[in-house]
Amino acid sequence: MLKIFLVSGIALASISCGALAEGKIGFVNSQKIVNEAPQAAKAKKKIEKDFEKRDQDLQRIAKQLQGMQENLEKNAVTMAESDRRNKEREFNDLNRDFQRKQREFREDLSQRQNEEMAAIFERVNKVIKQIAEAEKYDVIFQEAVYASPRIDITDRVIKALGDGTK
Repeated sequence: MLKIFLVSGIALASISCGALAEGKIGFVNSQKIVNEAPQAAKAKKKIEKDFEKRDQDLQRIAKQLQGMQENLEKNAVTMAESDRRNKEREFNDLNRDFQRKQREFREDLSQRQNEEMAAIFERVNKVIKQIAEAEKYDVIFQEAVYASPRIDITDRVIKALGDGTK
């Protein structure tokens, strides 16, 4: 009985391998798409533009904090105790506000980048599916340890994405 299962298993495995050998396999390099797709470049520019004002505001506050700290270090010895405490409190309040704004900025930026990438990859997956159906691929991988350049269709996907943005 064990021999029958073993022979059946070997036969089934060889049939599966034979079918797979005749199949059409493709590979897409996701990182290359992120780096080269026109939608990714457009999204990056849009995000930079949208976050530019907040970034400039953070840079302005950072310079203000640096000036306050230098002023405190330089004049702390000659200041009255109450003035020094007030300046330190003012510095600490501004520093807390700066750190909060900086954290919110990073969180908002990260969320926005994730949203844009999700939208891009939704479009990428549609294009990959269209190519797979049109060219009769059996499977297309997006992640692999190694993929032969012969099965890499990344450039075709990027070209199709570019054609779709016109």
